[in-house]
Amino acid sequence: QVQLVESGGGLVQTGGSLRLSCAASGRTFSNYVMGWFRQAPGKEREFVAGISSNGGRTTYGDSVKGRFTISRDNAQNTVYLQMNILKPEDTAIYYCAASAMITVVPKASAYNYWGQGTQVTVSS
Repeated sequence: QVQLVESGGGLVQTGGSLRLSCAASGRTFSNYVMGWFRQAPGKEREFVAGISSNGGRTTYGDSVKGRFTISRDNAQNTVYLQMNILKPEDTAIYYCAASAMITVVPKASAYNYWGQGTQVTVSS
């Protein structure tokens, strides 16, 4: 089992920034691909970003490329999502997830463990 706890969400104005954190506990964090997903009301869960187990490879959803950056600190068992130039359409609950796959897969079905989510609201 891997337990994931997100933090860092909140209310921000258009053009602002937020940094989300996801603290992991349980099994060896460095064995897992990590991902961030988001879900807005009435919409399907959307892949935002993923990072390989050693941090050497990252993948982003098209809607966040150039604005968001995913990173991880395996010594601290934490994965981060730096979000810049935020837009109202970024408003959603953001979820951290862990996958036992050997590469980043941008699909929710590939992830075995999920956090409870943190709300991000971008005001216009």
